[in-house]
Amino acid sequence: MRKLAWLTAIVTLSATWAPMAHVLELPNKFAMPGPLWLQVQQRLYNGWGPLIGAPTEIGGLVLCIAMAIAARQTAGLVKLYSVAAAMFAGMLLCFFLLDDQVNKALAGAQTLPANWTQDRLNWETGHAIAALFSFCGLVFTTQALLRVERDSTD
Repeated sequence: MRKLAWLTAIVTLSATWAPMAHVLELPNKFAMPGPLWLQVQQRLYNGWGPLIGAPTEIGGLVLCIAMAIAARQTAGLVKLYSVAAAMFAGMLLCFFLLDDQVNKALAGAQTLPANWTQDRLNWETGHAIAALFSFCGLVFTTQALLRVERDSTD
């Protein structure tokens, strides 16, 4: 159980990196002129989803569910991992409601769409909300890990 708890904590920590990076970039991204913003979206973030986002975000959700099941005899751990799983589910929902649509609209676009400022707002808002969800998920998995560690030394 300890090894799986550590793996869960590491994966959930990894799931926070990309959305937190987007939040830190947010003020500068809103200051970019449209053509530069489009280039950043198409070039800088190319490959992030399949290589970083999806494996860690889905992994965080799956591992939190697995830990809730594995800890079913300990109500406190079940609650912590269940709430963390809900946070990662919210993070994924946020992606599909806000970010994925923009990614699809911009894929291969040669010029800015007419509603690019709304697309930018949706994309950045989606990542900001995802950052909040991922951070909360990390807090809950960290609390669970500390409890697992404490219980294993008793």
